[in-house]
Amino acid sequence: MVLRIGNASGFYGDRFDAVREMLTGGELDVLTGDYLAELTMLILGRDQLKDPSAGYARTFLRQMEEGLGLAHDRGVRIVANAGGLNPAGLAEALRALAGKLGLPIRVAHVEGDRLPAADGVLTSNAYLGGAGIAACLAAGADVVVTGRVTDAALVTGPAQWRFGWGPEEYDRLAGAVVAGHVLECGTQATGGNYAFFAEHDPKVLRRPGFPLAELYADGTSVITKHPGTGGLVDVGTVTAQLLYETAGARYAGPDVTARLDTVRLTQEGPDRVRIDGVRGEAPPPTLKVGRSRSGGFRNEVVFVLTGLDVEAKARLVRDQVEDALTTGRPAEVRWELARTDHPDAATEETASALLRLVVRDPAPEPVGRAVTGAAIELALASYPGFHVTAPPGKGVPYGVFEAVYVPAAEVPHTAVLPDGTRREVPAPGRVLDLVPVTDPELPPPYPEGPVRRVPLGRIAGARSGDKGGDANVGVWVRTDEEWRWLAHALTVERFRELLPETAGSSVVRHVLPNLRALNFTVAGILGQGVASQARFDPQAKALGEWLRSRRLDIPAGLLPEAGTAPPPPDPDAAGAALPAPDPDPGTAPPPPDPGADAAAPSAPGVSAPDTPAPLPPHPPEELR
Repeated sequence: MVLRIGNASGFYGDRFDAVREMLTGGELDVLTGDYLAELTMLILGRDQLKDPSAGYARTFLRQMEEGLGLAHDRGVRIVANAGGLNPAGLAEALRALAGKLGLPIRVAHVEGDRLPAADGVLTSNAYLGGAGIAACLAAGADVVVTGRVTDAALVTGPAQWRFGWGPEEYDRLAGAVVAGHVLECGTQATGGNYAFFAEHDPKVLRRPGFPLAELYADGTSVITKHPGTGGLVDVGTVTAQLLYETAGARYAGPDVTARLDTVRLTQEGPDRVRIDGVRGEAPPPTLKVGRSRSGGFRNEVVFVLTGLDVEAKARLVRDQVEDALTTGRPAEVRWELARTDHPDAATEETASALLRLVVRDPAPEPVGRAVTGAAIELALASYPGFHVTAPPGKGVPYGVFEAVYVPAAEVPHTAVLPDGTRREVPAPGRVLDLVPVTDPELPPPYPEGPVRRVPLGRIAGARSGDKGGDANVGVWVRTDEEWRWLAHALTVERFRELLPETAGSSVVRHVLPNLRALNFTVAGILGQGVASQARFDPQAKALGEWLRSRRLDIPAGLLPEAGTAPPPPDPDAAGAALPAPDPDPGTAPPPPDPGADAAAPSAPGVSAPDTPAPLPPHPPEELR
């Protein structure tokens, strides 16, 4: 027996017609959609303040105007967490829609995740497991909508229903969790945001199809996609998604703790990757609770500094603004200079650097007129070429996310069946406290020999993401010989050297030999979460790509041989067509690129040049 379960949404705002594509593109038993994220809960909370009947993903309801009929005709069940803060409201809206369409659709929902919120907290939701979903499906539901469940619960619930798994069949449940984690972010499993995208035909990646899993009764699965859809499914795309927003070997959830260090991936055929070997353990005694609240107000001004004397221009305008903020200074004032400028540039934009001023305060007044006035009043009294990227506005509210943990037995988990019956889902009977795993044995080091100083990304892939204020960076390689080098070379110390912005954060390295991967967690680098916008890249989406761009000595034996074409460079990289930023007068010029003009290696530790053949640039895809 096989359960074919697909995904049609990785976030609130994903491709609208993915529901239709998945329902009409091939065989399917269950279609899932993940609409919730830390930031989404804050957005839905604000929506509900304005309209108490809101609080769910309205996009999902619009998708169901066509999707309900398609699913009914094909016998496909639909499971989605689009209920957000109001799953009962969404369920009622779906019943009304089905009635309008004349469809005999049975709708159920799961609730209990929403917990009492303390003063100042906008949303407080526990992450529930899949048992409530399973109960709804067993009662005949055609559509199940939930509030906050774990992303993987959208798969573990249907699997428990179809295969009749008990709550202590940990290995099977863990296999479903791993499959669910691969599916949850949609096209990130089928070539989207993939580190090695440049090795594939751009036409294939232009419109990736959404993923599906063929899940079996023993917990094994095959990740694939509908025939004829774009994108690709290989061991690399699945590895990347397994590392996304995870940490160590123990991946804990309300149903089971999955051991990521036991996962085995095998390329079974074109666009088919088998997942097996997954082991599970009893879940922890607590549930994660995500809380969002208002953090105060923020404002931002970006000054454009063009041409010469960039550092001096930045000092002048910064001193001028700081003088103006002496009275009523915001609680937090942060300046960042991004040297996006290039010497002797062919366009004004590429001759310009950006100086970003970000201010925060509990009250709106200190970040409002006081800041915008300080900036705009300098328009004729500051550095030559003064202008800003956009007129400053009034301060806007920002949110803060935090995670706490509560005993699982204290959280109600209720399945509201199609006939209105309320069925309580019991807490797990067995639990196991989480403890770190013993570090696995590393492979023998790669033999010493000639090296070349090249970007890490020449052999390693990476994917990074956020969990509250923390970031994770998963790094993997594709051969055993590359793993022998990576496992010893990319230590926490080297990671910090390559990413200096992590200097003030706790960094932990997790080793996953089966995946030939290292997963680094960086605590606190994102401040108080994505909604607080504490960093240039507030979700750490590109932290891994920054790491891949950093140069270090890599054994020449792991790189393409002389005379063979290396992987093409990033066509969007400014450095491919433009020189490095010009230093200010009086400062020492930058040191020469250690990878340029170096002699061919003849002894260990000698770097050879990295000179990939240029690739004609192509326009980047538009992002929705």
